[in-house]
Amino acid sequence: MYGKAFAPEYQGELGSALGVNSSYEEVLATATRAHAEAGTALERARAALAVAEANRRLGRVAEAGAAWRESYRSARTAGDPAAMAWALWSGGTLARQCGTLPFARRLLTHAVTLAADSGDRLAHGYSLAGLAETGRIQGDYAAVAELHEQLLEQGRAHGEARHMVWAMSGIAQMHRNTGGYDKALELFEESARIAAEADDARGRAWSLRGVADVLSVQGETDRALALLSEAETICRTMDLASALAYNHKMRANVLYRAGRYESARDTYTLSLREFSEMQEPRGVALSRLGLAKSRARLGRDVGRTMAELASLERDFNRIGLRHARDMVIAFRAELTERPAA
Repeated sequence: MYGKAFAPEYQGELGSALGVNSSYEEVLATATRAHAEAGTALERARAALAVAEANRRLGRVAEAGAAWRESYRSARTAGDPAAMAWALWSGGTLARQCGTLPFARRLLTHAVTLAADSGDRLAHGYSLAGLAETGRIQGDYAAVAELHEQLLEQGRAHGEARHMVWAMSGIAQMHRNTGGYDKALELFEESARIAAEADDARGRAWSLRGVADVLSVQGETDRALALLSEAETICRTMDLASALAYNHKMRANVLYRAGRYESARDTYTLSLREFSEMQEPRGVALSRLGLAKSRARLGRDVGRTMAELASLERDFNRIGLRHARDMVIAFRAELTERPAA
C-alpha cells in the first residue's frame, strides 16, 4: 500500500546520495561538500537545507539556524519559491524544537503559502505537517485535529509512509493526552508497523516511544522499557540526538509511573543534561518537571517543590505548552491534598 520511505528534503544530487536512514553525521559531511562545490544559488540552497537538517537533528542549534537562513537567502536569489518553502519549513521545525512556538507557526505558515504557490506538493505537505505538529504540542487540539486527518488522507492517497507515520502518531498523541489510551495504542502500533514496512527507522523510533508511553500508563512497564531500548538503538545508529533525549525522558516517565523514583530521577537528570546541551527548552522544562516530581516522591521539601512548580508553570506558559502546564497544576493539587488526606 505504501512505498519505501524517502527524504525529499535532500534535493538535487543529494537526493541520490542520501536516504531517509542516512546517519546525520553522514548527511552533514555530504551536504557540506556539496555546498562547497555548489555552482548555482539553487544548489547552494539545497545543500544548506541538508546542512540545516543534519545540524538540527544532531542538536546543533546555532549551526542549524545559520544554515536554514542561508538556504532561504540562496533560494530567494535563485527565484525558486519551492526551495524558499523548504528553507522556511526547516526554520519552523527548528523554532518548534527550540520552544519558540509562535515563531515556528509564522515560518511554517509562510512555507505553506510559498509551497502552494510553487506547486511543490511535498513541500506543502511537510509544511502542513509542521503546522499540525506545532499546534498539537501547544495543546490546540481543536485547531489541528482536522489538519492531521487531512495529512492522513494525503498519505493514503499518495502512498507516502512518512506522512502516514507523522499524521497517525500525531492523532494517537492527542488521543493519549485526552485519555483515549486504547485508540492511541492502536494508532501508535499501526504507525510503527507502517514505518517498519517502509524502512523508515526514524519514524519507527518515534512510534515505538508512543507505544511504550501508552503501555506504561496501562501498567506494562517491562514491555515499555524493552520498546524504548529498541528505539534507543535506532536513535544512536542514526545520530538522532533530540530523539534520543526524548527517548530517555520517556524512559524516566515509565520508571516514575512504576514507582522506581531513584531510577527515574537519574534518568530525568540524564535527559535534562542532553536537552540543555542542545538548547531545547521544551525538553529541558519537561525533564525538570519529571525531576521535581521524582525528588518530591523521594522526600524533598514541599516548599522547594512548590517553588520549582511555580517556575515551571511560568516556563510552560511562556513556551505555550498547555498539556504540560496542566500536569504542573495537577501535581501541585496532589501535593496540597496529600497532607489533608
